[in-house]
Amino acid sequence: MIEMGAECESIIALSAKALLEGNVAGACKAKEQGHKIDQMEREIESICLKLLLQQQPVAKDLRVISAALKMITDMERIGAQAEDIAEIITFLNGRTGEECHDIRLMAEATIKMVTDSIDAYVKQDLNLAKSVSDYDDVVDDAFDRVKQTLTKIISENIADAEYALDLLMIAKYFERIGDHAVNIAEWVGFSVTGVHKGA
Repeated sequence: MIEMGAECESIIALSAKALLEGNVAGACKAKEQGHKIDQMEREIESICLKLLLQQQPVAKDLRVISAALKMITDMERIGAQAEDIAEIITFLNGRTGEECHDIRLMAEATIKMVTDSIDAYVKQDLNLAKSVSDYDDVVDDAFDRVKQTLTKIISENIADAEYALDLLMIAKYFERIGDHAVNIAEWVGFSVTGVHKGA
């Protein structure tokens, strides 16, 4: 789980770096990393299912395994959305989104959220899990500012409309990554308390 979380952090960082540098090769590297995350999801799922079948865990042990199965689905989606960001970067013709610095902020915030949500699971730390959910406001606020900036870009130069829409999609994927980190944090809460906030 820790390794899969680290891969998720890495692919987000690679995609963000590729965008900021206008680096298509970097974007392609990020896309390749997505396959590793898919493989790890299958391996962890297999381990969890074996534990369920062979050990027949109850109470907290069952919750921890059930939470892990839910969390790896969110981590796989994080990897897939970072891949989607990398895919869009390959169409930007070297442009970096520099006009929209809040996208960088979103990237940094989502990396922190993913890191903290996995750490919260490993440490069974409810306070850290809650901080992830609270931090989602940072991502949402940045996304609102991105939309305002991109609307201004389009109004000033309609020729940049397609570019602005690509940046909007990238920002939307970062926003979704933040949502998946919140999901992971909520499953941490379930694994510790037996209560799922979304239920």
